[in-house]
Amino acid sequence: MTMMMASTSLFCSTHFIPTPTITRSTPSLHTFASYTPHKPCKRGFPLPAVASVPYQPINFDYLKEEFSGHGVTFEGVGENCIAKMELKNGSIVTMMLPSGLITSYKAPMWHGGKVELLHTTVSEGEDGDALIQGGVSLNFKFQTDDGELSWSPTNWVIHKIHGNAEESIQVELTNRTSDGKIGLKYIVTLEEDSLNSELEISNKKSLPLQMTGSILSHLTVSSPEATYAIGLEGSSYCSKPLFDSEFMLSPSDSDQEEGFGKIFQQLFPDWGTKSQNNGSESSQRNNEEIYEEMVEEMDNYKQLSEKLSLVYTDAPRNFTVIDRGRRNSVSVGRKGFDEMYLFSPGSRVEIYSKYSYICVGQAAILKPIKLSPEDLWKCGQYIHNPNLDA
Repeated sequence: MTMMMASTSLFCSTHFIPTPTITRSTPSLHTFASYTPHKPCKRGFPLPAVASVPYQPINFDYLKEEFSGHGVTFEGVGENCIAKMELKNGSIVTMMLPSGLITSYKAPMWHGGKVELLHTTVSEGEDGDALIQGGVSLNFKFQTDDGELSWSPTNWVIHKIHGNAEESIQVELTNRTSDGKIGLKYIVTLEEDSLNSELEISNKKSLPLQMTGSILSHLTVSSPEATYAIGLEGSSYCSKPLFDSEFMLSPSDSDQEEGFGKIFQQLFPDWGTKSQNNGSESSQRNNEEIYEEMVEEMDNYKQLSEKLSLVYTDAPRNFTVIDRGRRNSVSVGRKGFDEMYLFSPGSRVEIYSKYSYICVGQAAILKPIKLSPEDLWKCGQYIHNPNLDA
C-alpha cells in the first residue's frame, strides 16, 4: 500500500479523494469496524473496559428483544455490548455500552467509497483487560456548591430508539445519580451526512450544580502535518491541557509524565474540596490568571503539525478540519458550550500511526457550567461530512 505524504500547498478543491488508511484486522475485534492496536493483548480480547470504572452488566438478550430494528443491531462482547447504527447510504456508527464510547463513524464519500472519521485504539490495561481510547466520549464532572457531591456519569442505559435505516437513526441513552436528582439524556443521531451527539442535563437538587468537562472527539487523519483547522482566525485561546479522561489518547513522553489529571489539579488545586470559600477564591484567582494568558489566533489556516493543547473561548460555532493526506474534510460544530478544546500530538508521529489524529472537544474547562435548581441545560457536538455533494 502506498502512503501519501503531505504536500506544501493548501488543498483548495471542494471534492476530496481520500487515500486508503492503513488498518490491521484481528478476528476478535471485527465488530469495532476501525481501530489501531498498539499493544497486543496477551489474553486475546477480554472484556473491553476502563480500569477502575465499575460498569454494570448488560442484559444483552433484553436489548436485542426490546430495541433491535430501526437500523440498529447489537452484539455482545463479554459483559459489554456493541450497538451498531447503519443507514442505507452506507453511514455506520458503532457504540460501546454501557460506557457510551462511540468507537467508529464510517462516512460515505462522493466517489462511492467510505472513510473512517474517528480514531480509536485498543491496548492492554493494567489488569489485562482491553483498554479502549479515542472515538467520541463524554467526560463530565458534577459538583454541588457545598462540595458534598462529586459525580461523573459512566453507566449509560438505552432508553429509546427512533428512526429508520432509510433516513436517520436516533439512540437515546440515560444516566442519573443514585438519588435521581441529577439526570442526563445522551442522544446520538446518525444522519446521512452527520453524526450528532447531544446532551440534556437536569438538576432536581435544591442546590446549584457546577459542571466541567467535554464531549471529546478523536478525528483520524493521515498525519497532523497534513491537517489544518480552518476558520479559527480572530478567536482567543490559551495553552492548557484537558483534565483527566480515561478515553483521552495522548502520547506519553517526558513533558507529560504527570498526565492530564495531575496537571488539572495544579491548575485548580481546590476543585473537589469541601472548603467552599477557599475553593471559590482560588478558582477566581486561577481564572484571572488563565484569561490573562489569552492570545488571539492569527492563522485562518492553522496547520496542526506542532504539538498543541489549546482552549478557545470564543471560537466560531462551526469550523472545518482539512486532511490533505487523505484529501478529506470534516466540519465540527457545537451547541451550548462556550469553549472549544483542540489537541494535536504533533507531526513527530509517523504517518498513519497510532497518533495520526487530532482531538476536538466541545467543553467547559476554564469556566464551569452552572445549573440552578430545576434547571435543564442542553448542549451538543456535530460532526458533518461535507463530501457527499458531487
